[in-house]
Amino acid sequence: MLGIHSKNLRGDLFGGLTAGVIALPLALAFGEASGAGPIAGLYGAIIVGFFAALFGGTESQISGPTGPMVVVFAGVYATLNGSPELVFAVVVLAGLIQILFGVLRFGQYIRLVPYPVVSGFMSGIGCIIIALQFSRLFGHEPEGGGTIPALAAIPGSIMDPNFVALGLGILTLLIVFKWPKTWGKYVPAPLAALVTGTVVSVMIGGAPVLGDIPTGLPSFIMPAFSEDSFFIVVEAAFILAILGAIDSLLTSLVADNMTRTRHNSNRELIGQGIGNTVAGLFGGVPGAGATMRTAVNIRSGGLTKVSGMTHSLLLLAVVISLGPLASQIPHAVLAGLLVKTGYDIIDIAYLKRAHKGPRWDLALMVLVVFLTVFVDLITAVLIGVVMAALAFVKQIADAQLKALGDVTNDGLSVDLSAEEEALLEQVGNRISLFDFGGPLSFGAAADVGHQVREKSKHVSALILDFSRVTHVDVSAARAMETIGSDAHAANKEVYVSGMNDEVRTMLKGLNNEYCLSHGINFETRLEAIKDAVKYLEDIESRGAGSDPSASASR
Repeated sequence: MLGIHSKNLRGDLFGGLTAGVIALPLALAFGEASGAGPIAGLYGAIIVGFFAALFGGTESQISGPTGPMVVVFAGVYATLNGSPELVFAVVVLAGLIQILFGVLRFGQYIRLVPYPVVSGFMSGIGCIIIALQFSRLFGHEPEGGGTIPALAAIPGSIMDPNFVALGLGILTLLIVFKWPKTWGKYVPAPLAALVTGTVVSVMIGGAPVLGDIPTGLPSFIMPAFSEDSFFIVVEAAFILAILGAIDSLLTSLVADNMTRTRHNSNRELIGQGIGNTVAGLFGGVPGAGATMRTAVNIRSGGLTKVSGMTHSLLLLAVVISLGPLASQIPHAVLAGLLVKTGYDIIDIAYLKRAHKGPRWDLALMVLVVFLTVFVDLITAVLIGVVMAALAFVKQIADAQLKALGDVTNDGLSVDLSAEEEALLEQVGNRISLFDFGGPLSFGAAADVGHQVREKSKHVSALILDFSRVTHVDVSAARAMETIGSDAHAANKEVYVSGMNDEVRTMLKGLNNEYCLSHGINFETRLEAIKDAVKYLEDIESRGAGSDPSASASR
């Protein structure tokens, strides 16, 4: 059931070990940045990485603390004053929400978040990570939590630098940005920067370091809730759950592209939820699918769950034995690693070519970045999704209204038979034939009545062809009511063709049938045209003074 097999054992072991080596410095850095301490970052990488691999739906995915998750978790940690029972209750609850997402099969919907919104909040998180770490590059700790205090602390840090820390930070940045790819096959750039920066720091001294790091297995933490913090915990848990789900499923798509496989999104959510739930019970930083570590794992040969679990077991060995060595790691080195991580999260590739695409998408992305950095993530995502959805509805509505027209007078490309064309020509321009190209969105429905009214001012009969309309909603039904009431007020006959039973039932249920001119509804468009032509000929035969509604009783 769990899909564990040994067909690719050698590749999985090597991929997992390589991913674990890369994960080590990042886990320490994320743990330190979260406020819970470096060991919490390692616990998160071990627990989330193992259980998400074991129970998840993406065979080659490596999970652990990620930039977006740590940004939110750090805010939670600061808000709840570092109370372990409350802070990790958020993580446990977030994991349970993710499991619920998977059970309710929400995975397919989470992936529907538009790209500009995803790009915007990921880029915003990258900016936040850089802002939070900038002062640490200069040997200072920003006062308070959040982006604004971190930005406010930057000028003071620049004016009063710790030159040893600054030198170590610059050295770290040079290594992670300029490390040759050929060397990276043997020693990953983050590990090289971590080791080099730590050795240099030990030799010259003077830079703030991590200090004592506990070793051994984590202790169980019983989650707790208080009346004062209940809503804070629930809101933060929901944000973490949504963010972790999006982050993980995006990484799953990357893995799919690299391995030519297809992940199970709902099962992946359950696996991530189990990992975060267990991590919260043992004081681990929450995690998600990590794109860079997953890509390294795949390139190194890892293709199954064994690779993800191997990555976690390597980190477990480090926690048990190497705590004293990790205590000498400088803050500035970890800050340099996180600045590179923040830079990688920013969607530079899209920003370089965004001016060549739709301006609305670029504006939406920039708005989401701004809201992510200066407001909060959930607001940014919600506003971004709502605005993207409204823009999409507007585009669809414009296209539907453009397609809707008077076939007889607008020259629309609708296939009319020779008999239909002859009949319409027989009565000149006194019949308007409107073809609905498909279901009407609620965005278009609001203007349909006005458009039909304007285009049929000088005709005596309307034909509404519903042949391609599979269903209508309340908005479209009300639009039909408007068309019908306007036509009856102007003594115009309305004919309907091709309406299926579902649409007819919908109109009847809303009491909108009167728009059909006493129930006139024809199976085919030709039948409607014939009856409309006969109606007009009857009017002519009786004389111009006759009441046009007299024949409506048939």
